[in-house]
Amino acid sequence: MKNRSLFPVLLLLAIIPCALRAEEAWKSLPKTVIGPKINQAIESHPDLVYATYGDREMQLDLFRPKGVEGKLPAIICIHGGAWWKGGRLNHAHIAKALAARGFVTATISYRLSGELPFPAQIEDCKVAVRWMKANAEQYGIDPDAIGATGSSAGGHLANLLATSGGVTKLEGAGGNTDYSSTIQAAAPMGAQSDLETERIRLRSFDPKAAFYPQFLGGTQEEVPGTYQLASPRHHLDADDPPIFYLTGELDDPSTHAEETRRDLEQLGISTGLHILKGAPHPFLTKQKFFSEALDVLDQFFTAHLKP
Repeated sequence: MKNRSLFPVLLLLAIIPCALRAEEAWKSLPKTVIGPKINQAIESHPDLVYATYGDREMQLDLFRPKGVEGKLPAIICIHGGAWWKGGRLNHAHIAKALAARGFVTATISYRLSGELPFPAQIEDCKVAVRWMKANAEQYGIDPDAIGATGSSAGGHLANLLATSGGVTKLEGAGGNTDYSSTIQAAAPMGAQSDLETERIRLRSFDPKAAFYPQFLGGTQEEVPGTYQLASPRHHLDADDPPIFYLTGELDDPSTHAEETRRDLEQLGISTGLHILKGAPHPFLTKQKFFSEALDVLDQFFTAHLKP
């Protein structure tokens, strides 16, 4: 019994050095940098107002490859931050890099949960899609070829944007209501696709995950209908566009969207999963994983948005 009681301590002593080595290896990786080659290949249109709510204006930064005529497919890039922090500059790197690959891209700000709870965030995403379509002629956008990507909370919103086309409860106001908010492809990264799971129920009670009740107005048990409305999987139907998932190998397995991908396959909708080996949740911040993810995104959006 005495030896057995030492086992947890010995196990912990073995795990700690491994965790420290992994953390040091992560810190030693070069940070993501957008070099002059990409910046010189694109034109920038910053601080464009895409939605208005009284005196409140929402802005986006738009990027387009230089010297390319005609209408191009577009991608809306949605930043993460647990729905309560962050800003559109956090996704400028991926938006610029995709623009250099032949897309019109926009990294958007959206109302964070400290300002307003759900559905304000997805309403903003939908207004952004409608704005892109309303301004397609001015910025050379193909209004019938619009995709979305995002990481973490932004990935969830990209996923929900893809599956909730036509859900009037999530459309909101903000402008350009004569246009549809449906999109043609989505690539969520490190994202939750089902907010009705037991894992999310437990997380919604966890003080370390207080962003869930702040975002959704309570725990899963208190407001189950809101968690359902915010769940991309809940809205799946045969009209949804292709959805491809990216996640880090070290991220939580829930980001693999196993059940959601199974449902998509049963509906006959193209889907898939790319796991970045050795990558944790914030993989876009390191050049090695950023470059890999960029290639995957380019391949996916080229296949589904370019003729």
